[in-house]
Amino acid sequence: MVLGMLVATLDARQIDDVSCSSALFSLLPCLPFLQGVGPATPTSYCCAGANDLNQKANTTHIRRDVCNCLKPSASRFGVNPDRSKQLPTLCNITLNVPFDPSVDCN
Repeated sequence: MVLGMLVATLDARQIDDVSCSSALFSLLPCLPFLQGVGPATPTSYCCAGANDLNQKANTTHIRRDVCNCLKPSASRFGVNPDRSKQLPTLCNITLNVPFDPSVDCN
């Protein structure tokens, strides 16, 4: 059901080399963790997706565009901002793209 909701709300805009939908799909395995309904730590699939997105978002312009894509989705899917802030540390990555409904993307 969550996948169906995600697919129904995907934005197909192209963000340089990263489409909004591919950015969202990269973080799809993180959704239970980010919503606070799953385990207290992200899965290896979640961390791999977050790392993949982080590597693709390799310029300030791309990171800003990805952020503007993820921000409304974070709100729509009920992402817990505290969990979002924990994700980089728990995945041992430096995530340059926030997935937080209250972040300023500029």
